[in-house]
Amino acid sequence: MALRPLALRLATAAGIVALALSLTACQDGSMGGGVPLRALTPVPAKTLALMAQKGMATNDPILIRAFKKEAEMEVWKRGANGQYALLKTFPICRWSGQLGPKTKQGDRQAPEGFYTVTPGQMNPNSSYYLSFDTGYPNTYDRANGRTGNYIMVHGTCSSSGCFAMTDESMGEIYALARDSFAGGQRAFQFQSYPFRMTATNFAKYRNDPNAPFWKNLKEGSDYFEALREEPRVNVCGTRYVFGGQDVAAGSCSPKVDTLVAEKRARDNHDIAELVAKGTPATRVVYDDGGQNPVFRPQPPASTMAFANLTKKEEPEAPYDPKEYARHHLGEVSRPESLAAGEREVEVDAKGRPVMLAAAEAPIPTKAAAAALKPGADKTKSGSIVAKTDAASEPQKPAATARIMVADADADSPAYTKVLGSLFTAKASPTPATPSANAATIPAVASAPETIQTAPKAGKAPHTGHAITVPTVTGAVGQKAKIAADPVKTGKATTSGAPSPVAKTPPAKDAALKETSVKATAATPKL
Repeated sequence: MALRPLALRLATAAGIVALALSLTACQDGSMGGGVPLRALTPVPAKTLALMAQKGMATNDPILIRAFKKEAEMEVWKRGANGQYALLKTFPICRWSGQLGPKTKQGDRQAPEGFYTVTPGQMNPNSSYYLSFDTGYPNTYDRANGRTGNYIMVHGTCSSSGCFAMTDESMGEIYALARDSFAGGQRAFQFQSYPFRMTATNFAKYRNDPNAPFWKNLKEGSDYFEALREEPRVNVCGTRYVFGGQDVAAGSCSPKVDTLVAEKRARDNHDIAELVAKGTPATRVVYDDGGQNPVFRPQPPASTMAFANLTKKEEPEAPYDPKEYARHHLGEVSRPESLAAGEREVEVDAKGRPVMLAAAEAPIPTKAAAAALKPGADKTKSGSIVAKTDAASEPQKPAATARIMVADADADSPAYTKVLGSLFTAKASPTPATPSANAATIPAVASAPETIQTAPKAGKAPHTGHAITVPTVTGAVGQKAKIAADPVKTGKATTSGAPSPVAKTPPAKDAALKETSVKATAATPKL
């Protein structure tokens, strides 16, 4: 009998645990079979109305395209004629890394390329609301030695190599894919690009290290945009090959459709024209990826009204910013990186950042300043070339080199990883030039110096005699050395070793002996 109360208590406890588990499951939105209710949510009525307007059905096949720089994801549907039409564009809440492909596990890069998504890659129990696996790495990625896995398109607004869409947007994208699979589609194509494949973008990013890879991606984009058909994809060596049935049969040299060839020719012509007009070659860098502007805090209505009066007309966005501003974002990954924004850096033909140094040559003496005046004959025979002793007379510091960056308020670790030490190496400090009266030449004799004359152009050099003159020392203890170019090399000697002394013809020797150096002592200003 004593065991009956114990058994009763155990049964009660088990019932409480079962109730708690059932309540937890309800809060998670799951139902029988382990499929949460959110995975069965129907396509929104507004999107269904848009489908009807465009002559589409819920079970029609889909194709998805993503553009990292613009932070947009498009869902296309195939009609009865076999061609795809754009259904809806969704803003991307968060993507991470830089423009360019994912190459290894842990690099935080969102992949770029052509991927296949099957029903088995749909995840209704995702920790990020709902998701589907992009299929990275595909055959192309493995052929190029790339590593990593589980790169998803999911909800929330946090990314570490994935595309985060917010829960509301992901629920709608998931429903569109689910209904297409239910209609018989076996897999849909997911195309991921660094940016929209326009002539303007290719002219700007022509020197980016990833440009050859992006040109390969453009071949598939051209096929889709020219024909509105899903390109068949093959990999030959380490390159993508796009086309129709011949590619599906394994051809590595497919026939190029006339419409595709015409589009490529137009784009190549436009790219060449933009480059000829002076479009600078640039590279876009991020602290850690980007976000569509609709998810950022919007300014007050009064500010927006004033901005609308002054800004240039831009194409209308294919989505309502107010609608997505109401989305619950949850935890946003690395918000400080988003605040830094993107920066465009001008690069040279090898993809290296272009530095613009605006330093002017220092003018150490009055004689050198006179030589730089307009109309001065710098090659005249017998001209005096002045040089300063680097150890005794410090030079004017060079101006700071400028980098063509859209936003250079801060340099981040990720930004440094992309451009290496080009932006982190600091110029060695140069001592500042002490102020002096330009109209006064300091003079106190201290040690003998030599004066040499430069030979006339076109005549053979002659050896000459060295003339000893007093060294001029200023109030600040600086020395001015006056010497002509060495006869044989025509360059000033900068080392401490004595230069070979050339002999001067007697006529010139006499003329030089008549030369005198006049100087007055400088009085330092307090």
